[in-house]
Amino acid sequence: MDSAIDALVEIFSWVGFAVGALVAGIALIMYLFDGTWMPARGVLEDSDHGRLVRWFDEDGGVNQAVLSHDQERALEGKEMADIYYRRGSQGRMRLTQGSPAVRAVAYLAAGLIGVGVLSVVVSGILLFTRG
Repeated sequence: MDSAIDALVEIFSWVGFAVGALVAGIALIMYLFDGTWMPARGVLEDSDHGRLVRWFDEDGGVNQAVLSHDQERALEGKEMADIYYRRGSQGRMRLTQGSPAVRAVAYLAAGLIGVGVLSVVVSGILLFTRG
């Protein structure tokens, strides 16, 4: 029975660290491909295609984007909003500086690495309590 528990803890530690490192690498690649997002103050207005947000970029150019349904709900009743636009792209904006997808993958990686650390701690405790 003890050897089965030891094997299970060992498997969880290796899988936690290996898969956690792999997922962390994927999160890093996603972060790099996400690009640089700059803060701006956007003006909201209604149009034929739905609500628009318009803003000035760092070069002084005027940009605009149609709000998604979730963005419309989040900005309901506002005339101005703090937004983030992607540097070097026209018409790309979001309400958070960091990507929610990158954040989710990074949390998954942290959780898996946490499983690996917890498994090593449990392994150490089992080692000292038996000896």
